[in-house]
Amino acid sequence: MTTTVTTRPAVSVAGLRKTFGTKTVLDDIDLTVTEGTVFALLGPNGAGKTTMVRILATLLPADGGSVRVAGHDLARDPDGVRASIGLTGQFAAVDRLLTVQENLRLMASLHRLGKSAGAHRVDELIERFDLAESAKKPVSLLSGGQQRRLDLAMTLVGSPRLIFLDEPTTGLDPRSRHTMWQIVRGLVADGVTVFLTTQYLDEADELADRIAVLDHGRIVVEGTPDELKRRIPGGHLLLRFADPAAHRAAATVLDVTQKDDDALTLQVASDGGVTSLRAALAALERAGIEPADLTIHTPDLDDVFFAFTGAGLEEKR
Repeated sequence: MTTTVTTRPAVSVAGLRKTFGTKTVLDDIDLTVTEGTVFALLGPNGAGKTTMVRILATLLPADGGSVRVAGHDLARDPDGVRASIGLTGQFAAVDRLLTVQENLRLMASLHRLGKSAGAHRVDELIERFDLAESAKKPVSLLSGGQQRRLDLAMTLVGSPRLIFLDEPTTGLDPRSRHTMWQIVRGLVADGVTVFLTTQYLDEADELADRIAVLDHGRIVVEGTPDELKRRIPGGHLLLRFADPAAHRAAATVLDVTQKDDDALTLQVASDGGVTSLRAALAALERAGIEPADLTIHTPDLDDVFFAFTGAGLEEKR
């Protein structure tokens, strides 16, 4: 399967503002989400992530700014926006008394797909989301992971090209979370754009092409996961040597930040990039020294989150 890569924006936001009473929740937000990518919006609890999604999905009016979603002006053509998007919230929005199949058929009817096309779409989604064994079971008997898969399947009945996933794996076990990740990757491979909000930083690291961190109503940093991690100090190379002589010699030719004589290791500052790695290895090669082992340590998204929001560790699920 060939995926068409574009640089067209699926979401374009300029100067977005939203207040509730005297509290400013979104303060002059600018962001762009490229078609066929995963964009993750991170932030502490109460930072405004869900408010942002609700505005972009036409569920909440903005107080200012301009927004285009899926090629439609949000203020002038909200119906066009709604016809182009899908939304899955933090909790499964399914009828627990109906079966899996009945839930999907109801959604197909709401999308006016017609009897034949609707039945075909329902069967396709049941197969795609591995719900065949549960198709005739009431939703109340499904596991949490199955319910979230059904919720996302219902979002896809109308074949939207842009999907908002607002903390889609909240409360799921690790296996169910990884299953959802595989589904998201499959959607993007088909050209669907995913706007993801999450507090699971490993989820953003696994899935997102670009990440923006929202704090106190403003975007405080944005970039690819690797770009964001490179902006945080503390990255280093850890080199281990086979004998004390090589260890001592290497310490004289490298810019060592930490030396462990017992473990025969040296720590050298590095941004984790190829350039700094090559520089360290070239210095050792010129001196005729070869390390027994080398490990690259780079900051992770937890470090990024903490550095740019100051949020306590207890806020980073």
